[in-house]
Amino acid sequence: MEDAGKKGIAGRFSAALKKTGLDAFVLLLVLMIVLAKLWPAPGAGDGPYSLQAIAGYGVSLIFFFYGLRLHPAKLKAGLANWKLHVVVQLSTFILFPVVILGARGLFMQPGTELTWLSVYFLAALPSTVSSSVVMVSIAEGNIPAAIFNASISSLLGVFITPLLMALVTTTSGGDMDLGGVMLKLCLQVLLPVVLGFLLNKRFGAFAEKHKTRLRQMDQSVILLIVYTAFCESFENGVFAGFKALDIVLMGAAMIVLFLVAFFLITFICNLLGFNREDRVVAVFCGSKKSLIHGTVMSKVLFAHTPDVIGVMLLPLMLYHALQIILASAIAQRMSRNAAR
Repeated sequence: MEDAGKKGIAGRFSAALKKTGLDAFVLLLVLMIVLAKLWPAPGAGDGPYSLQAIAGYGVSLIFFFYGLRLHPAKLKAGLANWKLHVVVQLSTFILFPVVILGARGLFMQPGTELTWLSVYFLAALPSTVSSSVVMVSIAEGNIPAAIFNASISSLLGVFITPLLMALVTTTSGGDMDLGGVMLKLCLQVLLPVVLGFLLNKRFGAFAEKHKTRLRQMDQSVILLIVYTAFCESFENGVFAGFKALDIVLMGAAMIVLFLVAFFLITFICNLLGFNREDRVVAVFCGSKKSLIHGTVMSKVLFAHTPDVIGVMLLPLMLYHALQIILASAIAQRMSRNAAR
């Protein structure tokens, strides 16, 4: 009876999370930050066998299995709809940075430049693959086009995100080694994707069969990266100036950013006369940002200042959680409207 009661409580808790759009992974992200605050020493160490190094090896595995599941037929299915692809990619890599660049004047007070840079880093990231496709599926949109756009966005991000970051770090007096960053991202991200893609014909079915376990591995690596990043930040006192109100205000800003992007993309789609299915793809693929790419790229782009990586990831993690909640609610509503 006791076990049944526990299962009932766990079941109700899980159902409550699903209603809000949250899942256990979001809660684990918060737990990693708390753990880093209480026990930062293990994650702050360096060396070939440190937790940071293991997280780096895990990154390459994530993208190898991502390439393994990237079936050529899925990409070919979406090639023809070029207007939709242009809107999604421009929304991801141009609209977001332009909006954040426009808001830079709000961060001209002393000590806020790093906060602005962390939000700009979020804006420069590619779209997320899995949750974008899931939301498009729930809202009954064009799934092949969603798969195509989310996948292409991930690949383009390897090149475009460092270029966008170099633009502001250079003008801010930074010293980003763009060539070195691009080379490292190609070796750590692009090469594993290409190898996986080439092996899709032979092992793609295996990867698809075990996609749930592979997703769990992805999430484990992300949790490890988040833990080590925040360990460095807490060890070096980077969050000393942050208050609870600062986090709440940043969360509110992330909601505003998501809604601004969502409604601007909707306006553009209506202007271009997109049908309902393509509008669904544009708004969900164009308004979302990838936590996987953000955690990976933060380790490469800010390798010379590892103590600030936690700050750079903070807006992204807030945006990640909030985009899941907001996008889930919007997708459910679109699905109900489509059924009428």
